[in-house]
Amino acid sequence: MASRSVNKVILIGHLGKDAETKFTPSGTSVTNFTLATSRRWKDQQSGEWKDETDWHRVVYWRAENVANYLLKGKQVYVEGRLQTRSYEDKDGKKVYVTEVVCEDLILLSGSRGEGAGDYAQQPVSMPRSAPRPQPAPPAEDATFNQGITDDDVPF
Repeated sequence: MASRSVNKVILIGHLGKDAETKFTPSGTSVTNFTLATSRRWKDQQSGEWKDETDWHRVVYWRAENVANYLLKGKQVYVEGRLQTRSYEDKDGKKVYVTEVVCEDLILLSGSRGEGAGDYAQQPVSMPRSAPRPQPAPPAEDATFNQGITDDDVPF
């Protein structure tokens, strides 16, 4: 059996701050934002509810227009892969950073305070690989046909 591996991340969370888009020297856009995911559980010893929040760094390549919609508090669905990179800081120390490289993004709701009514709205999907919608063919004009049939065509 061949060796297999999977590197897939799916997150639903709220943005910690507005997204920022920058451009590489070659002109490629890169949008960065942080995403908070939370979990809640009941402590077995005390019986109290505990909350835990994890913060995720997300990088979205070639999506320059998306930053206008990625505002602090918005809830989003992110699908992508984990990537760890390293660099040397100003003191010469090697620093490792693990990020989610976003491949699909769906806006789910507004800010946290807007309530459950947001879920009734149609989500706005911004997948990178989705085919672009094609314009609808023009509707036939009833006056154009004028009762001509195949029998009227000489060839």
